[in-house]
Amino acid sequence: MTEKILLELLRGYKNNSVSEVEILERLKNLPYDAVENLGFANVDHHRELRQGFPEVIYAEGKTAEQVAEIFQRLYERSEGNLIATRASREKFDFVAKKIPAAQYNESARIIYVDRKKIVRDESRTILILTAGTSDLPVAEEARLTAYLFGHHVKIFHDCGVAGIHRLFAHLKDIQTASVIIVVAGMEGALASVVGGLTDKPIIAVPTSVGYGASFHGIAALLAMLNSCAAGISVVNIDNGFGAAVAASKILDC
Repeated sequence: MTEKILLELLRGYKNNSVSEVEILERLKNLPYDAVENLGFANVDHHRELRQGFPEVIYAEGKTAEQVAEIFQRLYERSEGNLIATRASREKFDFVAKKIPAAQYNESARIIYVDRKKIVRDESRTILILTAGTSDLPVAEEARLTAYLFGHHVKIFHDCGVAGIHRLFAHLKDIQTASVIIVVAGMEGALASVVGGLTDKPIIAVPTSVGYGASFHGIAALLAMLNSCAAGISVVNIDNGFGAAVAASKILDC
């Protein structure tokens, strides 16, 4: 059940081409009838109507065949853009055999279909800042996700506190952005610095970049959680996808 199908039913009822009984039969079992059991997965086809975006596939831990099967079912029964995160090139090759429209972003590790014609509002921008080039894969996951969710995105790389003049070069963009995603590993200090430069909401993404005492991103996570800059929210380590969805929801409110 998509928004388009629901609107068609309502319009049919309005012009007397669809009866109350037909409407009731189509709707009474939602969202249960919209769950497709594939044996290894229950695909939620009601997600697009309920949340505005089809179910997103987390590809890590799934076989290539499973990812391709789920992706195909979503492609056939939804209308929006599609995303599979943490996907390998091998898994993309399986998906592409079933869905030629699928594309792959190697840095973001995302398989996606960009089929929804969206006019993006450039006056409402999600700005992504990375502390270092090593944070690029997580930032790219956030950038592509936010774009596929329908938002205008700008991204600036390698502007961490070790060369803070590089950050100040983007001060105008920082102050005019609608939402800011800060992606940083090591000690995670960039989020606090940016938090002191703007009144906009900031979503901080700690990354697993760093030497031993960074504990695979835990040091950055704790630093961001303990930031003295107000208005900073923090997502899980390396979770560029989650940050982008949160930023999108803020803009959609």
